[in-house]
Amino acid sequence: MIKVITFDLDDTLWDVRPALIKAEAAQNSWLKAHYPQVLEALGSEDLKRVRQHVLAKNPQLAHQISAFRQAVLQQSLEESGIAPAEAQWAAEEAFAAFIARRHDVALYPESEPLLEELSRDYTLGALTNGNADVTKTPLGRFFDFALKAEEVGAAKPEPALFNHALQRVGGKASALIHIGDSHDHDVIGAYRAGIRSVWFTQEGLSSEYADHIISCLTELPNLLQRLQTATDS
Repeated sequence: MIKVITFDLDDTLWDVRPALIKAEAAQNSWLKAHYPQVLEALGSEDLKRVRQHVLAKNPQLAHQISAFRQAVLQQSLEESGIAPAEAQWAAEEAFAAFIARRHDVALYPESEPLLEELSRDYTLGALTNGNADVTKTPLGRFFDFALKAEEVGAAKPEPALFNHALQRVGGKASALIHIGDSHDHDVIGAYRAGIRSVWFTQEGLSSEYADHIISCLTELPNLLQRLQTATDS
């Protein structure tokens, strides 16, 4: 019997693009007001180079996207002539401006009523590779727990996030099911961890790894009911 349902966040429960656009704009607005030379000096190719440099120097940041963003900001500031201590402070402030708007998410219209319904009968968890904190969104009240890749040190499709979720059901994989939009991260990750998955995709695609496929979140309650009925019988 399914007891815990875990959800991916970005592009599963909301469209991530508007939030990222607003967050980037807030970050760049702060930089423009305080260190305009950074934005003037860094084109897309320069930013790519800085990212590669930071990741090569600190490979552990691959799964710590908040720390990685701050490190890229600090490196960019230092390259524009800012002293390291000041650059660190400025990177933290610029990131604070970014993350404040990161949670201004554009919810899919089905998300809130779906979670309200499911939260009556299931324990709900969030598993994300991103740096959104679901508790800072309008959906936070429905979730019993939330796990980020940057907290466990590994991103989906690595099994770490799923393994942490399994602890909620005493390691019993049949009691947990995961829903997400990314085949590579959510479906393959759940498969590797021995967990059933529901692939949320509107592309009409098939998968040998997804246990179930839905094209709209409103299909989920009926699917879960069928699965529970099959288990009871």
